Amino acid sequence: MTDLAHDRSGRPDPGRARSDPSDLPGLPDDRPDRSDPAGPAGPAGPTFPARLERFGAVDSTQAIVAAWLASGVPDPCVAVADQQRAGRGRHGRTWTAPPGTGLLVSIGFRPAYLSPRDAWRLGAIVALAMLEAAEEVAGLRDGTLGLKWPNDLVADGPDGALRKVAGVLGETTAEGAELATVVVGIGVNVEWAERDFPPDLARSMTSLSALGGGRPVDRDALLGGFLGRLESRLEALRDGRFDAGGWSARQRTTGRRLTVEVGGREIDGTGDGVDPATGALLLATADGMLAIDAGEVIRCRVA
Repeated sequence: MTDLAHDRSGRPDPGRARSDPSDLPGLPDDRPDRSDPAGPAGPAGPTFPARLERFGAVDSTQAIVAAWLASGVPDPCVAVADQQRAGRGRHGRTWTAPPGTGLLVSIGFRPAYLSPRDAWRLGAIVALAMLEAAEEVAGLRDGTLGLKWPNDLVADGPDGALRKVAGVLGETTAEGAELATVVVGIGVNVEWAERDFPPDLARSMTSLSALGGGRPVDRDALLGGFLGRLESRLEALRDGRFDAGGWSARQRTTGRRLTVEVGGREIDGTGDGVDPATGALLLATADGMLAIDAGEVIRCRVA
């Protein structure tokens, strides 16, 4: 299994039968707490996604969706949870949020239409769909949210530093040289009150409600808006079209002083955009221009 973010290499059908994910392979023995398994109505069409289930508390929505795909469930399939007991971020980090404060979603794909080197585009369209839905549902002005390469959703803090709103995790499996499955997870800080931020993260994170001055944000509306936008972006990707301009324009790393961790070493430079053909971060350094395919921006400052 490979992390595609970044490593190169709706409405449910109310009549669809849904099996219990606790019976599928690869899941913990304990039964997930299920709430509203049919999911909320959204603007997406009746066949998108192919499967959508909502849960109260689970170990990991990534594990649920991966097991669905392994058992032959059609794609795209979506698991949503109110709480994760073993949520994972990039590089194996743990990821937690207080119950009821976030939107925790994993989406499974069988992207026969993509080559392995383009798998990163699924993470990109998930991030863009959520970004656009979040600005609309939270009542934020256009451009409030951006992307920190490759696909974290961020906003500018009062000190000019970026504050993380959501993180994206992508994992792939392959069959020989072909891409078999991709699971993209996204966790959004929706109604996490600023006063309750963990002290060690308070200066690097924010939430949609905090950005909106404390206004409540409807998580069901956010999910519906996200799925509707994802459907159109996925249809375009299947047809060979990717919104390279939109993904590039939303990158907050462009024009800022960056420190990027690559293979255990830190590289300093200035963000010079991204390569929409490969997904690479372009970094202008003292030694010339670098195209970074896999790494993590650990510091991002106004130049």
